[in-house]
Amino acid sequence: MTFKEFNLHPDLYQGIEASGYTSPTPVQELVIPSILSGRDIIASAQTGTGKTAAFLLPMIHHLIQHKHDHKVSALIIVPTRELAKQISQHIEGFTYFTEISFIAIYGGNDGQNFVAEKKALQMGADIVICTPGRLIAHLNMDYFDLKGLQWLVLDEADRMLDMGFQEDLAKITSLLPVSKQTLLFSATMPDRIRQLARKILKNPIEVNIAISKPPEKIIQKAYVVHENQKLNLVKHILKNSAYKCALVFCSRKVSVKELAKELYHARFNVAEIHSDLEQRQREDVLLGFSSGKIPILIATDILSRGIDIDTIDLVINYDVPHDGEDYVHRIGRTARAEADGVAITIITKKEQASFAAIEKLLDKVIPKEMVPAELGPAPEYNPLEVIKTKPTNRFKFKKKPKAVQR
Repeated sequence: MTFKEFNLHPDLYQGIEASGYTSPTPVQELVIPSILSGRDIIASAQTGTGKTAAFLLPMIHHLIQHKHDHKVSALIIVPTRELAKQISQHIEGFTYFTEISFIAIYGGNDGQNFVAEKKALQMGADIVICTPGRLIAHLNMDYFDLKGLQWLVLDEADRMLDMGFQEDLAKITSLLPVSKQTLLFSATMPDRIRQLARKILKNPIEVNIAISKPPEKIIQKAYVVHENQKLNLVKHILKNSAYKCALVFCSRKVSVKELAKELYHARFNVAEIHSDLEQRQREDVLLGFSSGKIPILIATDILSRGIDIDTIDLVINYDVPHDGEDYVHRIGRTARAEADGVAITIITKKEQASFAAIEKLLDKVIPKEMVPAELGPAPEYNPLEVIKTKPTNRFKFKKKPKAVQR
């Protein structure tokens, strides 16, 4: 299945492709059609199964198609500021080619940020991502108009209840219009989640998705490096590994092109495959790769699902995958049939938290290998380190959309 089969707006497809998404995950296949049809959803889905895109894509599709003069169209409530930031980054990628506005609001900011949030909420934003406590603070000041709300999303609902947000959620939902579509996502489904669902959902569709695990026979490894060490590490791995067919995944097609060019100049027999190639070109590349004429193939996630070549014995993740589902599908290209395989992931400092989330989801610690001495000192693997990042909120005033710089 492809995203084209959902019949989403063309401008949204540009954002999907730019974000590196190629094929929908199981939770997206199950949930997106139901959301597009207007049904409430209660879904048991962990982080890493693709649930964020599952609820964002149909909402954005609708917002592009329909004019909306009300203050806020969609409200996404999450337990932590980190998740609020993560979702806002997804929205920024998906809506890059649209006029959709959004803002993430969460605690821990200074007074100046609170004032900016207040102004954004007063002027109106299409999508608001927020933590319960921060939302309550704004609602108490009576300038946040939710009368036109069309969607309510509760993401990681079980975690919010574990953190003591039950009363806040009850207060928030009591202030929302009845005629809205509600989507509830939770990693687990204890009785209190089902009680909450019965109060706020209308005849919901229930979806249960468990992420698959990679075969145990795949030898998984990882290297933690600085960004400027990645290329030389890939060259080192390819020079010093015994393989017949090596498949190297990059998250963006521009990275595929750059890496293929660098490896070609380093005299590796390499080819590339991505969405810019015509279908006939892709078929020729795959034929050369499967026959062994081309031992190294650089690819986007266009090949993470569907390709079935038994001779792939080395997979390299040049970039950490978007989520656990992508990781499983990528490394699952090796160790097919009765063969063995090795999967190596290269992790930069900014990707450490994402890789730690994948390890948690798979309930497996991937061994971190020593970086070759000739590449120089490498960073430590410390995904819990707090890295201050610039907020990715993009809020634009509806009356002057052209003033926003992209």
